[in-house]
Amino acid sequence: MKIAISISGKTIESPFDSRFGRAASFCIVDTETDQCDVFENPAISASGGAGVQAAQFVAEKGAQAVISGAFGPNAYNTLAAAEIKMFLAPVNEVYTGQKIVDLFKAGKLAQTNEATHGGHHGGAR
Repeated sequence: MKIAISISGKTIESPFDSRFGRAASFCIVDTETDQCDVFENPAISASGGAGVQAAQFVAEKGAQAVISGAFGPNAYNTLAAAEIKMFLAPVNEVYTGQKIVDLFKAGKLAQTNEATHGGHHGGAR
């Protein structure tokens, strides 16, 4: 399975970023081979619609699941329409992207079936 993890750097050892639409990067990991590719988030500077743009981006990269700290309604709806599963990582501790992969493989991340907050509009938070 290909999973996308929101991170704040350029490697799988970068810190996890709990923001989805405004994360600096996405680490796309193939959980079968542990192959990891990191891509800068093209939506990070969007004036609006960052969640939707980020969701479209990870869908284009072939992600079948996304792990982040929260999903607004527009990002949630876009990911759900693409049949991409959404998982929540703990936001109260500092983890690397690799630790998030490990938690996912161990079945320790909760899947969400709804938006987790009301969304943000306008510039970065």
